[in-house]
Amino acid sequence: MLRIVAARILDAVPTVLLVLTLVFFALRVLPGDPARLALGEFATPEQIAALHARMGLDAPLWRQYLTFLGQVATFQFGTSFVSSEPVAGMLAQNLPFTIELTLLATIFGLAMGLPLGVASARRRGRSVDYGARVFALLGYAIPDFYLGALLLIWFSLDLGLFPINGGGSGILDRLYHLVLPALALGVIKAAFMSRLTRGALLETLGRDYVRTARAKGAREPRVVYRHALRNALLPVSNGLALSLLSTLSGAVAIELIFNRPGLGTMLVEAVNTRDYPVVQAGLVVFALFVVGVNLLADLLNIVIDPRIRARA
Repeated sequence: MLRIVAARILDAVPTVLLVLTLVFFALRVLPGDPARLALGEFATPEQIAALHARMGLDAPLWRQYLTFLGQVATFQFGTSFVSSEPVAGMLAQNLPFTIELTLLATIFGLAMGLPLGVASARRRGRSVDYGARVFALLGYAIPDFYLGALLLIWFSLDLGLFPINGGGSGILDRLYHLVLPALALGVIKAAFMSRLTRGALLETLGRDYVRTARAKGAREPRVVYRHALRNALLPVSNGLALSLLSTLSGAVAIELIFNRPGLGTMLVEAVNTRDYPVVQAGLVVFALFVVGVNLLADLLNIVIDPRIRARA
């Protein structure tokens, strides 16, 4: 197990380094000067040069790049060009809101998608199956930001059941503010998980060992949940990793629609103002999250499939 974890981490190092390099240079080629944006269009060249020096943008590009890598290695991303706040503090303030949204949306997606996929596979060709397939089709077709806007209009503006914006304060208040955003993301993920679970379970139910279990007189729930579903969870766990990553990217749009604090809102504001340290830090967090999710998916596959453990 430890050998596999170490190997996966070593494999992720070049990927993370490549992402960091692309992030750094992509920001530098985007149009717009952060100093000019901060000072306004009537700023003099002397004022712009002085602000470049304060921001560290007057140094050679290779030196800026090495400074950036050193900041990433120590998780100290400097200070914001706009607010002069420590970027690490901004991350600590906004990241928990995005993590909460991603986790609750994933829980909603699993709680709705897995049972629906199992029911659809067990009753193939019946009304439950047709209903689940229609739900999955609609989930694939409706963008999460559009569904979020509809939920916001229906339940917040029209019915007044949920808050319109903000992230809340305190555990219960934050959960109350989380329901609609997480539901908007969770319904889309439920459609994906139900379709994936249905396909994997249908394939497993046709295997010889499942027919043998039925021939021995095992009850259908035991056949499905004890024998078939466990073996169908391997592709589902891989799909869960992809779902987590797409949920994180979808959280950016949802945070903007519900005017929630979070990593997505912070990144959009930083891009608009060319706040390089904030954008770099946010994208680094996204990259590390992708690597971490893929590593967890590999470990989950090891737990589910004993054949992988035997090869390890």
